[in-house]
Amino acid sequence: MGKHSRPGPLNQPSRAFPSPPADDRLAAYDKRRRPPLDVWRRHRPLHGGGGHLRPDEPRALEEWNGFSYEPAGTAANLAEARRWVTSGCT
Repeated sequence: MGKHSRPGPLNQPSRAFPSPPADDRLAAYDKRRRPPLDVWRRHRPLHGGGGHLRPDEPRALEEWNGFSYEPAGTAANLAEARRWVTSGCT
């Protein structure tokens, strides 16, 4: 690896964003409205624990609304939850 190589998997895009224009007064606001790690949809186990454990248990589905994650429904198992998360990607 070179001195200035980006850490992480090679198949992931860079998270670096270009500098906003100087005349954009809402740049800081727009930056705060992005979800953490650019994850717009996520799933969580209903009964706690790691997301990869007990794949047959139901999952809570959450979607980013611009300020926080809000409940969007439930999935019967991990496979359904993963399908829902990836179906929202564009």
